[in-house]
Amino acid sequence: MPDPTDFPLPPVRQTPSGQLRRVGVELELGGLELDAVARIVAAHLGGPVTELGRYELQVGGDGAGAWTVELDFTWLKELGRQQRDPEDVLTPIEEVGERVLLSTTEWLIPVEIISPPLPMDRLAEVDVLIARLRAAGAQGTGGALHYAFGLQLNPEVPGSDGVTLLRYLRAFLCLADWLTKRARVDLARRLTAYVEPFPRGYIRRVLDPDYRPALAGLIDDYLEANPTRNRALDFLPLFLQLDPRRVRDVVTDVRVKPRPALHYRLPNCEIDRPDWGLRPVWNDWLQVEYLAAEPDRLGALCTAYIDFLDRPLGQLFESWADRVEPWLPSTLDRWSP
Repeated sequence: MPDPTDFPLPPVRQTPSGQLRRVGVELELGGLELDAVARIVAAHLGGPVTELGRYELQVGGDGAGAWTVELDFTWLKELGRQQRDPEDVLTPIEEVGERVLLSTTEWLIPVEIISPPLPMDRLAEVDVLIARLRAAGAQGTGGALHYAFGLQLNPEVPGSDGVTLLRYLRAFLCLADWLTKRARVDLARRLTAYVEPFPRGYIRRVLDPDYRPALAGLIDDYLEANPTRNRALDFLPLFLQLDPRRVRDVVTDVRVKPRPALHYRLPNCEIDRPDWGLRPVWNDWLQVEYLAAEPDRLGALCTAYIDFLDRPLGQLFESWADRVEPWLPSTLDRWSP
C-alpha cells in the first residue's frame, strides 16, 4: 500500500462536521483507448466496469464512490447514452456522422478519468494509478502538439461562509502567476482558454482590504466579472452548490454542476514523464491552502500585490511570480495552525 504521509495535508483538514476533507481528481490522457483505461482503473480498484453509454464507463470497487472513465466530449457522450433497440437501424447520415465524430476524438479528445471525492489522505493511491497508466503507454500534454490535456483537482472547502471563501479567492489571486509559472502551462492548453486569468480590475477589487462582502455579494461580484467556467480556479460549481438560483440566473451552461469544492484546472497532465505524479501539483496547491489559513500573511501579500499592480513600469522589469517567491514557505508538512 502507498504511504499516505507522502502527501502532506492542508493546515485546515476537517469540514465543519469533523470529517477529513476530500478532493476529487480528474486526469485527461491520450495514447490508450477508452476500454483499456477502464480495465487499468478496474484492476487498480478491484471492481467491475459498468457501461453508462458507448463512450462512458463506470468503475466500482471504491468505498468513496464510483470512478468514471469517459471520452471528454459532451456531444459524443450524449450520443452514446442513447439506448438502441437491437432492431433499430441508424440512417446513413447518422451512422456516418457518429463514425466521423468518433474518428475525430481518437486524435483530439482525451480519455478522462474522474475520481469520486477521495479523503485527502488517499492521494498517494492516485500516484499508483498514474504509474500503471504510464506503464501501459498513456500520453500526456507533451505527447502531441494538439494534446491540451490537464490534471484537475476539486478540493472540498473547509467552510462555506463568505470569510473563508474570500480568503481562498484572495490566496489564489495572489499566487496565480506563481502557480502558472510552476505549472509551465502548455501552449495548446493556453489556446483553449480553459485556464484564462482573472480580470485585473476584479483582482484589484477583491484584494482591497476594504472589500468585505457577505456571501451573496461575493457571489454576485464573481458572476459579474467571471460569468464563465474558463478560469484556472473555477468557483462556479461551489457557488452553484451554495446558491443555485443566484448562479443559474447568470450562468446556464449545463457543464457547470454543483459541488462543495473548488475546481482547480491549471496543471498539465504529464503522465508520460517518468518523474511526474500528483505530488508536485498537490504541493503547489497547498501553498494556496496555507496562505488562506494565515490571515496576517495573506493581508500583507494582498497589499504587496496591489502595490505591484499600481506600478506598471516596474512590471516591465520584474514579474510578480518572482516577487511572490520569498513569501512562500519552502516546507509545508511541518506547518501547524
